[in-house]
Amino acid sequence: MLTYANNTQRWRLGAATLTLGLVGILITFLPLKAQAVPSFARQTGQNCVACHAGGQFPELTPYGRMFKLTGYTIGQRAMPLAVMGVAGVAKVANTTQTTATGTDPNVNFYKNNTPVFAVGSLFAAGKISDNVGAFTQITYDNYAVDNGDNTFSGHTQVDNIDLRYANHLVDGKKDWVYGISLNNNPSVSDPWNTAAAWMQYVPVASVTSHQFTDANTPFPGFASGGNVAGITAYGYWNKTLYAEAGLYRTADNAFRFMSGGIDQSGITRLNGTNPYWRLAYTREWGPNNLMVGATGMLAHVFDPASPDALGNPSDPSDSLAYNQYRNTGIDAQYQYILDPHTFTMQAAYMRSISDYSPYYIAANSPTSNTSNVFRAKASYIYQAKYGGSLAFFDQSGNFTDNPDTRGFTYEAFWMPKQNVRFGAQYTAYNIFNGAANNYDGLGRNASDNNTLYLYAWFAF
Repeated sequence: MLTYANNTQRWRLGAATLTLGLVGILITFLPLKAQAVPSFARQTGQNCVACHAGGQFPELTPYGRMFKLTGYTIGQRAMPLAVMGVAGVAKVANTTQTTATGTDPNVNFYKNNTPVFAVGSLFAAGKISDNVGAFTQITYDNYAVDNGDNTFSGHTQVDNIDLRYANHLVDGKKDWVYGISLNNNPSVSDPWNTAAAWMQYVPVASVTSHQFTDANTPFPGFASGGNVAGITAYGYWNKTLYAEAGLYRTADNAFRFMSGGIDQSGITRLNGTNPYWRLAYTREWGPNNLMVGATGMLAHVFDPASPDALGNPSDPSDSLAYNQYRNTGIDAQYQYILDPHTFTMQAAYMRSISDYSPYYIAANSPTSNTSNVFRAKASYIYQAKYGGSLAFFDQSGNFTDNPDTRGFTYEAFWMPKQNVRFGAQYTAYNIFNGAANNYDGLGRNASDNNTLYLYAWFAF
């Protein structure tokens, strides 16, 4: 009883501390007007709700998608800098049953019930010329480096980069947008939030108490990950058909800036050029818009963990040290936007087939594996202020270590200003790593990982 009381007091103290901090942030921003608007809004002269559905950044409206497709060039050049920050507190349902990483709850659930500043980002984004624009993000993670003694250090690195040339041709018979994107994350150039780079949208801290939050549940994704270097060409015809295709490679040498802040030995290495593609059909009628699409990528990713045939560490120059991943996905999104209501439904499925390198096969036996991830979400926002969402996630596959994970995330949020959002997410697991009960052999159940996450997210 004493332990329960102490935990309850700690939770109440943590929640109260976070609340006071969030109120302080809000009070700080209330007097601001033009200065509190992100760079794209300053450029276009529009409120955030023009580009973001119900004001829920980063989810885009049809206008926001057109702004992105035309290279971030709509409007007049303005001060291109903006900042974003997220603070939050996470409470894991059960910290007495430890995880496979050890037996110390202070390590396994570090900062549980404790408010933390999660991440902060600096954006340099906006119009460069009539046909050229940019979206660049540099992110500071306050808990990026585990010092091994229950302390963490912060680290800054390049996050997302999307540099574009675009043109928009309109007459009585056609509406044609085309362009080229130089970017560092497959699908970061995509204008829909069912894309792998954008479906996960609330950042969290890199601490163990946040390991089961919604941000760390299964999401469709490409094996290459981010901080690679690619160039894609795209076209959007009559607001109906969208197509994009490109090639990705390692972000080194002349492309080193796309993985800035990451040690050269730690960057994702791809063998040769790796193709990426995207197709989508869209339709708009009245306040409704619909998209159904498909996407895919073939990635050859370096495996540093498997020794070569002589037992030496793998070398990136050795073509036999690369695993091949075939990612294919389908997705759909429906939006209804008519003040004061905004309703969005999203669904995405990604299948990944892994063909392992000869070195991996020699050390681990399996020649290939398959992973399937399905994600669906419905959200509603009223008056661009009050909102909620329900998300379902499901991961399955035939890996040696069973990856099956399934559950729901419930969310409620409030946006008192267009650039400030307070939210609460509760993530509940039905299955984790292949089982509902005792999934790790140490007595831990999937429901022990259920997590309540409170956050404050601001951008100006």
